Amino acid sequence: MHVSTSSPTTTSGARHRLRWRVVDIVVASVIGVASGLIFLFWNIGYLGPKALLEPLLPGLQGLLDGPWLFAGVLGALIIRKPGAAVYTETLAAVVSALVGNQWGGFLTLEAGLVQGLGAELVFLAFFYRVWSLPVAMLAGAGAALAGGVNNLLLWYTGSGATFTVVYLISTVVSGALLAGALPWALTRGLARTGALDRFASGREARVRV
Repeated sequence: MHVSTSSPTTTSGARHRLRWRVVDIVVASVIGVASGLIFLFWNIGYLGPKALLEPLLPGLQGLLDGPWLFAGVLGALIIRKPGAAVYTETLAAVVSALVGNQWGGFLTLEAGLVQGLGAELVFLAFFYRVWSLPVAMLAGAGAALAGGVNNLLLWYTGSGATFTVVYLISTVVSGALLAGALPWALTRGLARTGALDRFASGREARVRV
């Protein structure tokens, strides 16, 4: 006969910790919409740096991908619930698609979903229990790797080995720093102000201080 080692109280506590509340949905939505507005600016702003990087070394433009990847990691770090990374990154893509951009609505939504999943899988691998800087950077790198492979399949079909390697390394570095380390620092900064006191991310930082 199998005897469970988990008490009903422990199981109930774990479920409650991972269950979405109304405030989680509202704040995740705000993060997604605000991030989508930032995406809109970067949809145009990246063109200048891209024109400078491409002649230096084809594939180096992957360094510019980070600003499109941070929404999922930021949402997950603040909300700390399953699906937060996918939800916020995809919602940000929805905002970008609705306003309009050079890539079209469907491909923008598809990219957001893929990038969100890349970050989500990293947090899942740690059972939504570890929210440290290294994990945040891994999540940013995961979003970048998923998005980078997606871009290679859709936009850079037939690219040579050198371009592929340079692009993937560049986008992963950008993701780890701009979509991983930066959201982690932003979350800690917001937590110190008391703005996140209704979330475990905020309470944990206040206790640490």
